[in-house]
Amino acid sequence: MLTIKDILLAQQRLGSWIYHTPLQSDDVLGRHCGCHLYLKLENHQRTGSFKVRGALNRISTLPEAERLKGVVTASMGNHGLGVAYAARAHGGIPVTIFLPHNAPKAKVDKLVGLGADVRLSGDSYESAHRAAESFRQAHNITYVHAYDDPAVVAGQGTIGLEILADLPDVEAIVVPIGGGGLSAGIAVAAKTLNPTVRVIGVQPDASPAAYLSFRDGRAYEEYDATPTIADGLAGGYGRIPFEIARDLIDDVLVVSESDIRRAVRALLEYSQEVVEGSGAAAIAPLLSGQLRLPGRKVVAVLSGHNIDAAVLHAILSESYH
Repeated sequence: MLTIKDILLAQQRLGSWIYHTPLQSDDVLGRHCGCHLYLKLENHQRTGSFKVRGALNRISTLPEAERLKGVVTASMGNHGLGVAYAARAHGGIPVTIFLPHNAPKAKVDKLVGLGADVRLSGDSYESAHRAAESFRQAHNITYVHAYDDPAVVAGQGTIGLEILADLPDVEAIVVPIGGGGLSAGIAVAAKTLNPTVRVIGVQPDASPAAYLSFRDGRAYEEYDATPTIADGLAGGYGRIPFEIARDLIDDVLVVSESDIRRAVRALLEYSQEVVEGSGAAAIAPLLSGQLRLPGRKVVAVLSGHNIDAAVLHAILSESYH
């Protein structure tokens, strides 16, 4: 369903609309993680998240007639920001974005600032998705899915191209998993260019849909997640990412909420990187010792930085022993 050619074409389409984000060696945090650690800084990406890559690739392929009618999507925030940015980059395409009522305020405020028509519905990604799908049907416009779309997955896969260009001998790539577009795209690019590299997904125990999907051999497209600061990883795992990556992802780890919070704090203390819970998830199993890769060259993908100030303050106020 997706090849390296699709990802290379996506890289051409994205051009100067995105950054080739740094791949930064981190010796201090690496000592705590027990490996030669490199941070893929997608928290420095435009809109503060990797999601803009997939959104730009999908919207760049839309026919003019569909652009004129506008697009709709559902999001926990970061995908919506990517769609809003992509719509503006392509001449101001009208965009309507459905979010659940518990979406982080920092992301909602950014969406309003980008000129999106923001609508709140329900208390989960799935409820926002259903509202957006009803809106799509009523207005006969294009739905830009957050992950269950090959063009979106190809856009996210450009991260894999950048990692292998900057560190060809990488031995493991640790990636946050929510709906699965990021991990699937990276897995296709990385495994094509270096078949020996391990691709390891990480998700919160509040929402282990990808873990269950790989365990049971079918995509859990909906999942009733419990509250988590890794809100971008909450909910179901996509059918298309599962079909793309089921033979490419080596393992999916489930981490605790406390380990994610420790990872957010460690990234700020040791690396001076502001990272949201979803983005810090890749570091969590390395810090806790759940994932041990001694002496290996490991890339952790920090997928975004859009964390509410109140959440960050609470994490920094906590005591860890």
